[in-house]
Amino acid sequence: MGITQLYIYIYSHPWLYSEDGEHIVLVHTEDDRFWAMDSSCPHEGGPLEQGDIEDLGNGKLALICPWHDFDFSLETGSSSSGLQNQVYDVRVLDGKVYINTQSTLSLCPIPVAKITHQDNLPMEVISASENTLCMWATKILRTPDPQEKVFLTRMVQEKWNSGAITEIGEASPPVQPSRKDNLTVMEPGKIKRGKGGTLASRIALLHSLANIEQWAIDLSWDVIARFSSFRLTSGEPLPRQFFDDFVKVAGDEAKHYQLLEQRIMELGSSFGALPVHNGLWQSATDTSNDLLARLAIVHMVHEARGLDVHPQTLSRFAAQADTSSVKVLEVIYTDEITHVAAGLRWFTYICSNEGRDSLKTFHDLVTLHFKGFLKPPFNTEGRKTAGMTEEVQWYVPLVKPSIIQKTS
Repeated sequence: MGITQLYIYIYSHPWLYSEDGEHIVLVHTEDDRFWAMDSSCPHEGGPLEQGDIEDLGNGKLALICPWHDFDFSLETGSSSSGLQNQVYDVRVLDGKVYINTQSTLSLCPIPVAKITHQDNLPMEVISASENTLCMWATKILRTPDPQEKVFLTRMVQEKWNSGAITEIGEASPPVQPSRKDNLTVMEPGKIKRGKGGTLASRIALLHSLANIEQWAIDLSWDVIARFSSFRLTSGEPLPRQFFDDFVKVAGDEAKHYQLLEQRIMELGSSFGALPVHNGLWQSATDTSNDLLARLAIVHMVHEARGLDVHPQTLSRFAAQADTSSVKVLEVIYTDEITHVAAGLRWFTYICSNEGRDSLKTFHDLVTLHFKGFLKPPFNTEGRKTAGMTEEVQWYVPLVKPSIIQKTS
């Protein structure tokens, strides 16, 4: 059965290569599925982009080499002849086609509905020299669609951990991450969330958390890109473990957003259906030139505050027997403890290496960059698990004096 009969289009772009330099053929079927494999037949190098598609039955399709009729499964790359061709993972998000190879990620930045012929299929290919952690960080920061942001984050985390991305590199992050145009942005104090007593209120609470998690993804990538060239007073760069930690934080935040978005949809709504705010990014802007301030404000104040409000938020959902949301919140809470710990670890590491008093530096930076006082009660157990064993010393000096007197 030929290409025209199945309405299957085959593309091979001259700039689209696999890790070993082979061209990749991209197959687009009429049911809007995409498949990718090396375009050179492993038998004698026949041009698979000139081949036909055959239906093998049970919905299984194969690409047929035009030279010797060898068949290659679009799904697995295997052939009835015993040969094996290399296939690649293909994802479609927000009208873009991502082809995930071992060392690069290629994408077709055009709506898939407009793809009609191989000659007008522009490709953006990340070369090996550009395949750095900071380059990907800035690309994710400039990605407006949250689902695409999540996908890229999880992909980069996997490549960093596996060694497919090895260089940290340097890149200039945007002043502010990109967001979809359909979001209604309001001042934080003007957004009403309720107390979780109704379905609408629970959706509003989850929507607010999803918004925070999307910003948290960006904050993680921003600290990587913005401070990649940071040097201690000794001239030493940050250890690689610093970047390991914040790649993990980014991956966790992406997981959290995904869980929250899924739960919002299960409750009959969607992300973007309610207003959002960008208050968290204001803290990033205020600390854009000071890594210690960034760690103190974002991770040791804002994320630690998330630990403080968790018990009450959890009880509100539990009171409505919303066990699915409770499970999501418990996953987020467990991960957030490690994020506070990461902020504390690198804050104290830098202070120690630069001969600074950690407590005094923290108090000075919070006083300088955080508006108002910190509000108790603090989640002593959560903060202790994160490593803040001397909670009284860290936080009580930053609480409004009149509140301390009332609670003492």
